[in-house]
Amino acid sequence: MISKLPHSQIDKLIEIVIKNPYNKQILNGNPFPDGEPWYLGAGCVCQSVWNYLSGKNPEDGISDYDLIYYNATDISKEKEAREESRINRIFSSLPIKIEVVNQARVHTWYELDFGKKIDQLESCEDAINQWPTTATSIGVKGDGSKYCVYAPFGLDDLFGMIVRPNKPSAIKWVYEKKVEKWTKIWPNLKVIPWD
Repeated sequence: MISKLPHSQIDKLIEIVIKNPYNKQILNGNPFPDGEPWYLGAGCVCQSVWNYLSGKNPEDGISDYDLIYYNATDISKEKEAREESRINRIFSSLPIKIEVVNQARVHTWYELDFGKKIDQLESCEDAINQWPTTATSIGVKGDGSKYCVYAPFGLDDLFGMIVRPNKPSAIKWVYEKKVEKWTKIWPNLKVIPWD
């Protein structure tokens, strides 16, 4: 969590994350103006850092931008689709794909997609706690002048380019698929094997 992270690491993370112009525009674009809990996270944060540390452009190779929010009062697929459509309209000038997911409804499709039943998540932070690797379990939000970081496993693995499974939440085949993909893009990653 932010309160337990070294301030210098938080500052460095924010500095790198907003070097990616798409991250910066999303973070500064106030995607949920009504105060709904949200974060920009996972790959677009982690991979911006790995790109920077590897001497690449921060936005290179990032296939999508994960914007999560939490609304337990309406967990319908239709509401989530409307939110994704609304947000993609806001950022329509950006040549990227923004995936918008209501973390309060993940339990309704998770077993079908991944073969593992989960309980309803309790918050955005609860969701980030369960993402498949320690380096990608990071969320950032802000308003252009002040940023907040949620990183339950700290930032050492991220800055060390270490890929470590987030057990017991992670699923082995999901982890190994990500490792296979990522090591082709960032061959200098240090991978902790599942077993």
